[in-house]
Amino acid sequence: MLDLRRLRQEPDATKAALATRDPGLPEAIDRILARDVERRDALTQVNDLKAQRNEASKRVGELKREGGDASELIARTKAVGDEIAKLDEVVRACDEEIENALLIIPNTPLGDVPAGGEEANEVVAEWGETPEVGFDRAPHWDVGERLGILDLAGGARIAGSGFPVLRGLGARLQRGLIDFFLDVHTTEHGYTELRVPYLVTEESMIGTGQLPKFAEESYQTERDDLWLIPTAEVPVTNLHRGEMLTLEDLPVRYTAYTPCFRREAGAAGKDTRGLLRVHQFDKVELVRYELPENSVDALEELTGHAEVLLQRLGLRYRRLLLATGDLGLSGAKTYDLEVWAPGVEQWLEVSSCTTCTDYQARRAGLRFRRHQSEKPEYVHTLNGSALALPRVMAALLETHQEEGGSVSLPEPLHRYVGTDRLTAPI
Repeated sequence: MLDLRRLRQEPDATKAALATRDPGLPEAIDRILARDVERRDALTQVNDLKAQRNEASKRVGELKREGGDASELIARTKAVGDEIAKLDEVVRACDEEIENALLIIPNTPLGDVPAGGEEANEVVAEWGETPEVGFDRAPHWDVGERLGILDLAGGARIAGSGFPVLRGLGARLQRGLIDFFLDVHTTEHGYTELRVPYLVTEESMIGTGQLPKFAEESYQTERDDLWLIPTAEVPVTNLHRGEMLTLEDLPVRYTAYTPCFRREAGAAGKDTRGLLRVHQFDKVELVRYELPENSVDALEELTGHAEVLLQRLGLRYRRLLLATGDLGLSGAKTYDLEVWAPGVEQWLEVSSCTTCTDYQARRAGLRFRRHQSEKPEYVHTLNGSALALPRVMAALLETHQEEGGSVSLPEPLHRYVGTDRLTAPI
């Protein structure tokens, strides 16, 4: 969440930055600041009244020792106590309203993020070319069913639409991709692999910004009050929640494979065929805690770690710098990586790499000390998909199709899948 002190000290600059995300946000900031003034005024009155009550209590004691009548002073002290209780309620109500409002106010974008909505996203880099072939490429759902590796109907029978089943070499290809991604990140990029829970508490979801704003997009187990993770970012980022790290602990670099669960509320009818939009999918995630002064450079490095995978898979892709109106709630700057899927002739997002600055750290209590004698600071958190599996699978099946109906596999996958191509069963 945003720093309330920053809102007090830099209200105009903060409102101007947030207005590029949503023109209604400055008004929300004004309401927060008005409640903050009310809260601080009430606290000042409470402190003054407590001082009066303490002085009166002392005088009551003196009068009793002197044998005087303290009844009027006692009544006045009680009235002061009642007034303090009313003001305490005002403070409590202001605190609750301010906190609830800050939980849904998004992060302020960094200065080099373009202003505007999705149409203002900038393509900042492109890599690769789609191999020329002498036939029309089929969409991945046709390829997958022809090869006997994708069973959309079976998944629908089990759980409804948006839950595909992978068969045989399809399942093995997905497992191989996961292992390939993790091996590169752990042996070449310096990340520590984690195996994390797929169910998390409400506090963990709040810590990374999924709650309260995106409750409708998430799956909840009401009996146990736990949430299915929409991304490994949630459990991994919260791993050190509430701890006090040292300068020597940073940077922290984690990678984790998990299934991810998203209701995709409101997405019905939009890119729903095949593997384009599903409710359960596999993903390898990168999460970093960085010193504040290093987080901008760390975003470039993290994004590069995701790009390496696409290059080794021989997939044409582009890097987009998202505009302010297209950022996620916690994001201060985000690069999306999109692969070209020639069968459906679409750019498909397979990675979103973000610096959240100190926004998540304030929500989750992620702090460090540079030196024992210095005040704690909040770390900067970063996260990125490296990579999300369904659309990578789609792009692979469509890019590396062969005229006879087989799909050739990129060389790095041969040892993971145990073959150099996918062929239709005889």
